[in-house]
Parts: sequence; C-alpha cells; structure tokens
Amino acid sequence: MTAPKPSLGMVSLGCPKNLVDSEVMLGLAAQSGYALTDDAGSADVIVVNTCGFIEAAKQESIDTILEMAALKAERPGRRLIVAGCLVERYRQQLPAELPEVDAFIGTNELEQLPHLLRTPAATVTSRPVVLRPRGGVPQRERTRPDADYLYSETTPRQRTTPRHYAYVKIAEGCDHPCAFCSIPQMRGNLRSRRIGSILAEVERLAEEGVREIILIGQDTTSYGEDLGLKHGLADLLRALAQVQGITWIRFLYAYPTRISDALLDVLASEPKLCPYIDMPLQHAATRMLHAMRRPGSRSFMEKLIARIRERVPGVALRTTFIVGYPGETQADFEVLLDFCAAQAFDWVGVFTYSDEDGTPAFDLPDKVPSRTAEARRAKLMRLQARLSKQRLKQFKRRVVEVLFEGPSDDSDLIWQGRMATQAPGIDGRVLITDAPEGFAPPQPGDLVHVEITATHTYDLVGRIVANHRA
Repeated sequence: MTAPKPSLGMVSLGCPKNLVDSEVMLGLAAQSGYALTDDAGSADVIVVNTCGFIEAAKQESIDTILEMAALKAERPGRRLIVAGCLVERYRQQLPAELPEVDAFIGTNELEQLPHLLRTPAATVTSRPVVLRPRGGVPQRERTRPDADYLYSETTPRQRTTPRHYAYVKIAEGCDHPCAFCSIPQMRGNLRSRRIGSILAEVERLAEEGVREIILIGQDTTSYGEDLGLKHGLADLLRALAQVQGITWIRFLYAYPTRISDALLDVLASEPKLCPYIDMPLQHAATRMLHAMRRPGSRSFMEKLIARIRERVPGVALRTTFIVGYPGETQADFEVLLDFCAAQAFDWVGVFTYSDEDGTPAFDLPDKVPSRTAEARRAKLMRLQARLSKQRLKQFKRRVVEVLFEGPSDDSDLIWQGRMATQAPGIDGRVLITDAPEGFAPPQPGDLVHVEITATHTYDLVGRIVANHRA
C-alpha cells in the first residue's frame, strides 16, 4: 500500500504581492510531493507567510505564528515554517524570540522551501512568547538587502484566487526613498521580469480559464527601467492585450511621476485594458509630501489628474493617503480634505501613520497623537463616503458591463460582479438581484449586462438584462 502524502497548510497574510509568494510556495510544496490542505490544524507542515509592513500587520503576523505554534504543539512531529516580510525585516531576532518555529524563509529565499521540507524537524520546546519587533533594533535607516530572486513562468504556482482572475507579479523591489516605508528593507531594489516571461505566464493562465489579469509590484509603473526599457509598462500592456482569452487587464500600485503619456495612450486605445489607475498619493499638502520624501506638490497632482482624465475617458482613480504623519498640522490636514473634495476620487483608502523602526520617519520630531490621527482618518473617510454615494447615483437606470463572479460574499441568495472600474477586494461591487425568466446562470468570468436599479455608498445593485460568454 502506498503511504499517504504528507500535507502542508498555508496561512497567507498581507497584500496580493505576498499572496503570489504564498502561491509559489504552495506550488513548490506540491511539486515536492506534499498534499495541500486549507485546514492548517490537520497539516503535517504549517507555513505562515507574514507581513511586516506596519505595526498592526506585524502584530497580526506574530499572533498568527503563536496560534499556529499552539496547533503544532498538539501533535508531535508537526512542523512550523515562517516566511515572508517579517522574517526579512527581523531575521536576526526571530529565531531567538520564537524557538517554536522550525525554520525561517525570507522574501528572497522562497526556493529553499523544498530543501527545508526534506530536512528533519528540529526538536524545540514550545513556550508562550510575545515578540516585540522593535526590541534591540537600531533606530536608524536600514540598508536594502542584496536580492535577486524573481519567480518566472516556469516556477510552480498553486493559485488561491477564484478561477476567473489572477495576480501576476511583474517586478520585485522598489527604488523609491519614501521616508515612512519599510518595503525596500524587505524587498530590495527594483528587479523586473522579462516581457517574454510575463507573456508566457499570462498565456498559460488564459488557457486555465483566467479572464482577468491584475499586474502587481511595489511600483508597477517603474517596470522595465532596470532593463533599459523607456516605456516598459506601456509595452508590456500592449503585448498582454493581444493574449487570446483574456478579457480584462489592470495594474495596481502606480507611482505619480511614472504616469507617462505613452502609458495613458495604451490605456485609452486597448479595449482589454481597464480604465483604472491605482495611484497612492499619500498626501496633498506640499510640505507633507516633501517630509515624506515624495515627489511633486498639490499643483503637480492636480495637473496630473486632469491629464489622466482627459486622455483616458471614463477612467476610475483609486488612491490612498496617510494621516497623522510626524509634523502634520491641522492646516495640512485641511489641505488634504479640500484636495479630496475637489478631485472626487472614485476609491480612497486612508491609513494612520505607523511609526516604523529603521525608516527615516521614525526619528522625526512632532509625532501626532494616535487619537488625533484616528479622528482625521475618520473625518476623511466620512467625506469620501459622501462623495462616493453621490458619484454612484449617476449609474441609476444605466446598463453597465459586469464581470460575473458568482454568489455574493454577503448572501447566497444574490450574485455579485464587478465593473472594469472596480478591482477585487478593495473597491465596491455590483450586487445582482434578478435576471430574465429562464435565463441560464452565467459562469464566473462571463461578462453580463446589468441594469442598475439602486445605488449605495460603495456598491451598486442591479438585474441582468443580457449576457455573453467572455
């Protein structure tokens, strides 16, 4: 009788970029003969892929590691591996602080997983522990790690997203010097994949039934600069738009000074490219932008947004802001409020500043009290809620094209989908409550035409009036 395969369970934390890393590790594990399970509690090996970006994410990572360590202690021989950004950022401290963990893998060491799976587990004694990541960390700006890891089209990968869409990481690392950001410490400098490698991966995904491709990286708009490409992202998008079977393509994490006319022209001219730009601006007060080591000014951003909207009709703009940054005054915050009101972005995320060791901002004076920062965040989000509710009213009684996704996250009694101006997981949805009598239910990834019957703060509600297979 053949012995059952050992099993591996993955807990993935953080952003879509981290999710792709998790999918790569799952692919490597499956290739190494492991059965994959969604139930970490039943797995022979548990892998926690951590986030180490801000304090809240670090604490979530630590709590999850401790939770998995408790599961490990329930069965002798079970192993616990911790991977990802927290490891890369605190690789010197973690082994001593977390002896329950059998092995650690940094963001640039994913391909070591098969070797670790073949290595016998170390014997460790489990004990309660609360990790304090800042302990013993010098309060100075850290250098970027030497890193060259990039997954490719030949790397095994086990996707965890719904069948109809997939994230594709086109580059790793970041060359920008933002004062608040710890990502370069964990991911290193910009490293772009070759266009041919990305194209081959997307072609394979299309054959697997993927209909929407979401390109990601720390800064997708810098794609190809390290390869000597002048308009790398624009060239890549134009090539991907020719792939048969793909319905939509979008990219996330654009940098304001990298939005070129060539990029906007390809967005406007290729029907498969979603009219959607995710462009974190972080603030609007020029003084704060300079303190954050961000480029430009309010005037620059206003001109940029006007240029984007002029060249790409119907474009949706998503952005994020940081409030409570050291030295932010009430006057600075009022500038941000006024800017948001004037620009009426489609989608906005607001974060309170997180004081991160090893970043230049950590040593800045004039820290803003957390209570003040939270109040500013709440006020800005209330403003955005009003703007979003008013903006969505324009869709009432209109028929829009929607990518069908299946049962709603809220109820099996209704369906949901997204317009091209809505990215999964971060923007609003189209909730579908009705369809023509005798209408054959569409499949996830199909395009359907939906008449909007009601609008809410972030979501639309409607009924299907026609559909066609994507």
